[in-house]
Amino acid sequence: MPFVASRMSLIKPSATIAVSQKARDLAAAGRDVIGLGAGEPDFDTPANIIEAGKKAMDDGLTRYTAVNGIPELREAISAKFKRDNGLDYSVDEITVGCGGKQIIFNAFMATVDAGDEVIVPAPYWVSYGDIPLLFGAENVYVECTAENGFRMTADDLEAAITPKTKWLILNSPSNPSGAAYAREDLKALTDVLMRHEQVWVMSDDIYEHIVYDDFEFSTVAQVEPGLKHRTLTLNGMSKAYCMTGWRVGYAGGPKELIGPMTKVQSQSTTHTSSVSQAASVAGLNGPQDFIADNNRVFKERRDLVVSMLNQAPGLSCPTPEGAFYVYPSCAGAIGKNTPDGKTIDTDEDFVTYVLESEGVAVVQGAAFGLSPHFRVSYATSTELLEDACQRIQRACAELG
Repeated sequence: MPFVASRMSLIKPSATIAVSQKARDLAAAGRDVIGLGAGEPDFDTPANIIEAGKKAMDDGLTRYTAVNGIPELREAISAKFKRDNGLDYSVDEITVGCGGKQIIFNAFMATVDAGDEVIVPAPYWVSYGDIPLLFGAENVYVECTAENGFRMTADDLEAAITPKTKWLILNSPSNPSGAAYAREDLKALTDVLMRHEQVWVMSDDIYEHIVYDDFEFSTVAQVEPGLKHRTLTLNGMSKAYCMTGWRVGYAGGPKELIGPMTKVQSQSTTHTSSVSQAASVAGLNGPQDFIADNNRVFKERRDLVVSMLNQAPGLSCPTPEGAFYVYPSCAGAIGKNTPDGKTIDTDEDFVTYVLESEGVAVVQGAAFGLSPHFRVSYATSTELLEDACQRIQRACAELG
């Protein structure tokens, strides 16, 4: 269509959303499908948060708010950063948007010019790869293999930086791998960044509270205060607070960045839902014990999925430190043939085969920039996960 902007050819629809929709479509058509593509907790939003949303509506808090969010929410976010991360962000150094994705979009729209480079460690969440391209950026992908724990090393980072580098995106714990950077890992990276004053850091901490096995979370500006003035510390309510549909993301950063981001948002969504903002205040300021309860369930599911996938012929599944994903290798299935004679040449072939033969929907590693792998979300019931893993085992066993 000639009226569509040429920039649209640079990006693709979100692969994770596409897989989830395909699973829903097949289920609606009567197929027995288990969808493991969605990145959202299956737990309900905590009751106190829901009640706060209801009260906001009853109290008439249904009108426009400030672009950056209601003062009570920005104060709660400021307190959260201090409490959890030891970071001091004033309320005018905080922005609130319609989910973390909008925060990322606003930041790149406000700062990226054609030809600027953005360092993206791979595997990466699908939107990290596409959003910068909309604004003319050139992505520099850094392959982070399973042998390195899916983590970028200081040498990797140093080699990727050029005079054109404007941003580094760092996501810990990671979507899709679940890999997390310990404090000493981050310190090695921040030492490199201190030598390159033109590089800003987007620290996506959305899975901050979903960690296991005594892993201690740290964030970039906490590890290296000298980088705080060029770091955007991104977080949100979706994952730990089970509020994916409420659409609340937030970030702390220097005023010179938050101001332009606010200008961008003033011309798009204006602000996220007033009701969602009020509910988020209750979430951040209220009881936090449910997070540990949820994590105990997530850990049990993680251990089950890792164990069962490692029993599948041709698969190798590392144990992640956080989030609710595993990112197994299917290298042992590449080159094999399906029962109907098709050859598995790529991880996309593999996930298509698993969906068509056994009705399990997972996401191909190619969508995250590192093959041959696939992502499994274990944010669903233990019963369904066990069934799904048995189906994947069966599909792998039938390859010849």
